[in-house]
Amino acid sequence: MSEKEKMLAGETYNASDPELVADRERAQKLLVRFNATTEADGMGLLAELLDGLGETTVVQRPFLCDYGYNLTIGRKSFVNYNCVFLDCARIDIGNDVAIGPAVQLYTAEHPLDALERRSGMESASPIRIGDNVWIGGGSVVLSGVTIGEGAVIGAGSVVTRDVPAFTVVVGNPARVVKQLSRS
Repeated sequence: MSEKEKMLAGETYNASDPELVADRERAQKLLVRFNATTEADGMGLLAELLDGLGETTVVQRPFLCDYGYNLTIGRKSFVNYNCVFLDCARIDIGNDVAIGPAVQLYTAEHPLDALERRSGMESASPIRIGDNVWIGGGSVVLSGVTIGEGAVIGAGSVVTRDVPAFTVVVGNPARVVKQLSRS
């Protein structure tokens, strides 16, 4: 099994593998072009990079990701300035999602042991964001997290575990502070 196949299967992989390095370099070349364009002509470049990009979705620049092919953004969603989505595993963003400026989505996981970290081995777990979610600016969502439909993440929160649908979470680590109606 190749390192890319291991990464896509959710197994431990070597991020320094030449195929993965080439994939990241391809993504960075497309992102340089996307980040240098105007709204009118850039979304096509982003659609070329991502696994899926919904109708009327807007992604403000600058925007960064690792690979692009592990990332889908649903229709009518909005990603504000300076977002970083590390898509070593799947990141699936639903429809009508609002993502504030400087939001970071991290699927990558590194070993706690320093010797293991130096080996270049890592793993990744997917992030799933349901429809109608609002993620406040400066928030960080860690690997393996699912954010349920209609949830609100307060600005600056660090989301370390799943967020139930129709709740408001805030803080570091983020915790539920309010239940919302399912209107």
